[in-house]
Amino acid sequence: MDRTRILILGGTSEARRLATELAARENLDILLSLAGRTEAPAEQPVPVRIGGFGGAQGLADFLMAGRYDLLIDATHPFAERISANAAAAAERSGITAIALVRPEWVPVPGDHWHIVPDIPSAIASLGPTPRRVFLATGRQGAPHAEVAPQHSYLLRSVDPVDPPLALADVEYILDRGPFALEGELDLLRKHSIEAIITKNSGGSAAYAKIEAARVLGIKVVVIARAPAAAMMTVETVEAALEAIDHLISEAMKRGV
Repeated sequence: MDRTRILILGGTSEARRLATELAARENLDILLSLAGRTEAPAEQPVPVRIGGFGGAQGLADFLMAGRYDLLIDATHPFAERISANAAAAAERSGITAIALVRPEWVPVPGDHWHIVPDIPSAIASLGPTPRRVFLATGRQGAPHAEVAPQHSYLLRSVDPVDPPLALADVEYILDRGPFALEGELDLLRKHSIEAIITKNSGGSAAYAKIEAARVLGIKVVVIARAPAAAMMTVETVEAALEAIDHLISEAMKRGV
């Protein structure tokens, strides 16, 4: 059997961990694809491709032209369009696909959550009374806050918000997780935060703000995930490795 060719759609810490594990295997050719939305992505352990594919058909064509055996969608849980394209491309190309999707956060006793479907709904839920808001949704959805200029916003993102928001009271923090509980407590106290807006991204890297909100009794407006794309799904890197091993083993038995 020839070397198994795997395309990983990445951009998450899980994608990097998976690529690191697979890079050590001599029977695999790995390519990690990044959308290019982050200006300075973390260093990766395998060859990297940056940029889009031109939709589902473009990705299907890329998979077939590159004679890939397996597609792994390890993108962010809120990269809905990319995941939908991955599912459609796998179906059109006939290539096996796996989605690596970290589990959602779930509220526990002491949490004060308000669950909404999207960022505009989250902004609207703050109400008309001015509040001090930690907007922890990243830079792409940040402009939605401009419809509610009565609030004071603290916005944290990996890359700068450009152009800056048309808001009278907004402060920017450039930082990349993982974040620790003590640091998040200090941040929320320093800025007298009254509400947090966050996506339900899951995982441990950004969970400390949820813990800090619980400690301080702060309301958290949580943006729910859209339904997952239709493909085989695993929740951990370890489960993804197990699934990959099984698929390669089955292919070898068939003499593919």
